[in-house]
Amino acid sequence: MTASEPPEHRPGSEPGRQNLDPHLDRYAARTSGMTASEIRALFAVASRPEVVSLAGGMPNLAALPLESLSEQMAEVISQEGMVALQYGSAQGVPTLREQICDVMAVEGISAHPDDIVVTVGSQMALDMVTRLFCDPGDVVLAEGPSYVGALGSFSAYEANVLHVTMDDDGLVPDALREALAECGRRGRTVKFLYTIPNFHNPAGVTLATERRAEILEICRAHDVMVVEDNPYGLLAFDGQTYPPLRSMDPDNVIYLGSFSKTFASGLRVGWVLAPHAVREKLVLAAESATLCPPTLNQLVVSKYLSTHDWKGQIKSFRENYRERRDAMISALRQHMPPGVTWTHPEGGFFVWVTVPDGIDTKAMLPRAVAARVAYASGTGFYTDGLGSRQMRLSFCYPTPDRIHEGVRRLTGVMESERELQRTFGSVTTRTVSGPQSPGPNTA
Repeated sequence: MTASEPPEHRPGSEPGRQNLDPHLDRYAARTSGMTASEIRALFAVASRPEVVSLAGGMPNLAALPLESLSEQMAEVISQEGMVALQYGSAQGVPTLREQICDVMAVEGISAHPDDIVVTVGSQMALDMVTRLFCDPGDVVLAEGPSYVGALGSFSAYEANVLHVTMDDDGLVPDALREALAECGRRGRTVKFLYTIPNFHNPAGVTLATERRAEILEICRAHDVMVVEDNPYGLLAFDGQTYPPLRSMDPDNVIYLGSFSKTFASGLRVGWVLAPHAVREKLVLAAESATLCPPTLNQLVVSKYLSTHDWKGQIKSFRENYRERRDAMISALRQHMPPGVTWTHPEGGFFVWVTVPDGIDTKAMLPRAVAARVAYASGTGFYTDGLGSRQMRLSFCYPTPDRIHEGVRRLTGVMESERELQRTFGSVTTRTVSGPQSPGPNTA
């Protein structure tokens, strides 16, 4: 459907068919690609206490010093209320931008506060970068699978996603070369490579250190920018940090960061670090989108960074998530039937599971929720119809006991699926989902 099509040719406008949305003919053509995440309709059910949700990437906030934080939030209001509750700069509070430089320095990034733009979560940064660089029909390269929220932003601006193969060491350089060569043969414009190098969402793998410089060289040779999304980089279970792509090629890498995974996702404070000229346009884009990010939230984060042992807090998170990762891997080994494989994340939130041929994880999802367990089907993490044999399991939020119970229930659902397969035979399907809008269930 396009905006130029007459109303009688648009979906829902056929003679004798009632249109439930009276505004259907008014929407811009690009809205036709906007779809909700696959289990959003099931999320109300999946969030009930009797359902073990292995779906959402929600941080576990139990380790935060909530009493101390509540006192400090009150202090921000009482002592800085005239600033905290007022409009602010579209670029963000200067003090917080300085502190963000300190946070990035832990991973080896040298940056100036002037080149940082504070955003309403890194999702806003993704949206702004795509809006600035992508015309309809442009190509964005992204790992296959890739983050749902990124795919949704690319779709919203009518960019085409070409997935690049990954393995247990992350993005495959030769696959990147082939993707760029294919676009060149077809005369397609590639605007940037979008990558999550550390503890990938949803795959859980980490880009091998020896591949990083090679990937940057490939992109440089083809005049392709890199967008590095790194919300999990400080959450390595052994405390290790990996060299950010930004630290290796500052002029060709736009870096996205967030406090959602290392502090509090509900505050929605993220940032983008960009080359200076790009920074100027990002500020203009931020002004048109939100006018300014919430000053109160920024000051809360700033006060937390200046008064708390935030590095110690991240260490506590790492230990918490490592325990849950271990519980997830143990449960998979104990319960999953032969033929099921999974990644082994060294940080972050997610395990990527591949099931035997003939099981469709999207079709199985409602039956899993009926059995009181939820996951994210792999189809939502691709734009080309792949992923029906994959699922993302999140270990960040449930307790270890709940993780074991959830995997046990999920295994029972899979065994029922395999019994149906043995009875009625395999049915080969190719599920086409397309990009989806992010939500708490797929973040």
